[in-house]
Amino acid sequence: MRSHYCGDLSINHLDQEVIVCGWVNRRRDHGGVIFIDLRDREGIVQLVFDPQHSPESFTFANQVRSEYVLQVKGQVRSRPEGTENLDLATGQIEVWGQNLRILNTSETPPFPVDEKMEVGEETRLRYRYIDLRRPENLQRLRTRSLIVQRLRNFLDSQGFIDIDTPILTKSTPEGARDFLVPSRTHPGEFFALPQSPQLFKQLLMVAGIDRYYQVAHCFRDEDLRADRQPEFTQLDIETSFLHEDTLMDLMEQMIVKLFATVVNVQLTTPFIRMSYTEALNQFGSDKPDLRIPLKLIDIGDLMREVEFKVFSDPAKNPQSRVAVLRLPDGAKLSRKEIDDYTKFTATYGAKGLAYIKVINCSQGIEGLQSPILKFLPDEVVGEILNRTQAVDGDILFFGADKSSIVNEALGALRVRLGHDHGLVEQGWRPLWVVDFPMFEWDEKENRWYALHHPFTSPKEEDLSLLEQDPATCRSRAYDLVLNGTEAGGGSMRIFQAKIQAQVFRLLGINDEEAQEKFGFLLNALKYGCPPHGGIAFGLDRLAMLMTGSNSIREVIAFPKTQTASCPLTEAPGSVSESQLRELKIKTIHQPSIVK
Repeated sequence: MRSHYCGDLSINHLDQEVIVCGWVNRRRDHGGVIFIDLRDREGIVQLVFDPQHSPESFTFANQVRSEYVLQVKGQVRSRPEGTENLDLATGQIEVWGQNLRILNTSETPPFPVDEKMEVGEETRLRYRYIDLRRPENLQRLRTRSLIVQRLRNFLDSQGFIDIDTPILTKSTPEGARDFLVPSRTHPGEFFALPQSPQLFKQLLMVAGIDRYYQVAHCFRDEDLRADRQPEFTQLDIETSFLHEDTLMDLMEQMIVKLFATVVNVQLTTPFIRMSYTEALNQFGSDKPDLRIPLKLIDIGDLMREVEFKVFSDPAKNPQSRVAVLRLPDGAKLSRKEIDDYTKFTATYGAKGLAYIKVINCSQGIEGLQSPILKFLPDEVVGEILNRTQAVDGDILFFGADKSSIVNEALGALRVRLGHDHGLVEQGWRPLWVVDFPMFEWDEKENRWYALHHPFTSPKEEDLSLLEQDPATCRSRAYDLVLNGTEAGGGSMRIFQAKIQAQVFRLLGINDEEAQEKFGFLLNALKYGCPPHGGIAFGLDRLAMLMTGSNSIREVIAFPKTQTASCPLTEAPGSVSESQLRELKIKTIHQPSIVK
């Protein structure tokens, strides 16, 4: 139906007869001559209709409106001198219409496609097929497609094999809540949608596949935020007989090549490798944004003997922390601004946000402003200034509580201050975070949980700690962090049945339950399972980062809302009684959640 895409036409096509198809982006009537900007996925071209040149086409052109679908035959000409549009790829030419067919009409869209006006997300998602006509949204999907293509090409070149794994599988306790699918042929029993292909890709290693990858759809029934969806896509990778350092090097090559070929960015290599402990101590986060030059500094040793119990009690508790965050040129902050930051940290569990304004260091204590100065000895304050390298005009923010609360509160404040005060450096600062703890203790449940998942291998030198001191046992896990976002995470896996059973028992999963939930994996480990490990990259997150989007919803064709609903299809929805009877299911009617 067409000879060219609209956006592909250029001065190289001068005087050629072309046929283009697309949507009316805009129509303008200039004193008897009608101009139509026709849009397709490749761009926009200007069409010109003159009643003297083609009376019939001019009549049809006079009828068209926004988003009508047209087919136009015409001749490519140069635009008159002075009317070129250098902001448009086709801005040097126009097509003089000779024949116009209206392929379909359109009602007035719920929002204009050709204007950059703000539209509520609910409306955008309800009419997502209109929203995706906007060039910036279409470009995001094209970039995502290119990302997937480049990743596949790299892995294919490295001998990895693309293999699908099941979508209908068994419910296993892997951390998040499963989406369950009732079985008609096995009444009362359920499939689960996979949270990841984790167990199947390990079985592929037992099978001798050696190098596997998959662009995998995954499902987790969990609370949502900007970088989470109930269904998401990840690049899943697993390999045998490869040490984690070698695997990280290989993945680093892949990411470097991806950025170079998709967004023309040369990442600095090798990527920094930072321990989990160092990341928390310096940045309060296991996914630190290294573009922000602010760090947390421990001062617990200075606070143990002070009379101010707000600081001394946490300083004496090995499970707590006292830390300070210096903001250069922050002494000019108003009381209201400080109160706002105090409220912000309170959302992370902080009970308050103590501070010291450094007005004039040469005046000693007299050159400082803070409500807490009266509680602290002069020598302690002096050492805090020395340790933080504070200078005139700075402000120091303090956190004192359980380590997890201090890390989350000051870590989040660090990022907020960096963005609020223009401290975020340009560019990309990738890093690997390594040496994660194997386990974390849940005080409410009074039990250990796997920090990553229960199939992550402990470091060989820490094997004895599984029994002796689980809290200090480190795992062979690694996360790739890009500008404060976890883009990928993986680990070496447990490949010996004895160690896997030992880890299960430590997690409160007895041998009988382990056999019931993971028997197929445990049995496979008995049959010559090779050392293996892998990693999964969040494709949605990568696309979000590489397109500069604010949310992964922007790079998913038909995303869900924050309440895990779809305004377009109105899913989830009810089903008929006959369907439920077939599945042997009876519903309990409860008030529905507003979508």
